[in-house]
Amino acid sequence: MKWIAVDYGERRTGLAVCDATELIVTPITPQIEEKSLNKVAQAATDALRAQGAQGIVVGLPRNMDGTEGARCTKSRRFAAKLAQVSGMPVALWDERRTTVSAAGILSGNNTFGADRKARIDSVSAAVILESFLNWRRAHPGQDAPETVCPVQE
Repeated sequence: MKWIAVDYGERRTGLAVCDATELIVTPITPQIEEKSLNKVAQAATDALRAQGAQGIVVGLPRNMDGTEGARCTKSRRFAAKLAQVSGMPVALWDERRTTVSAAGILSGNNTFGADRKARIDSVSAAVILESFLNWRRAHPGQDAPETVCPVQE
């Protein structure tokens, strides 16, 4: 099954997608450079449809001690909006340290400056998606621990 991951941010939102076998994860560039939650949800839905993905994962930026702060609240609100706009359930996935991992990946590829800024959030989305897919392989047939479903009107 193809999945798309979203690393929702205040100014930039990164996207990544996997292949149907759930083995190969690819960052999607360019990133979404938009502040409006509604516009980001629509752009992510457009990317979801263009990629032919059947599942959505949104990073949940918990604090290092596992508690939830203001960024978590915003990400939960975004996930709910994305579920409504896309009409699909959205899995929420712990994204602690993904930006650090993404920065390490980009440094290892000698990607710095403007190139790094243009890719960091999409690479972070790829790290989120890889973590989620690893969990799926270890827990076959189980639903994600936390999912937001579209509200039936």
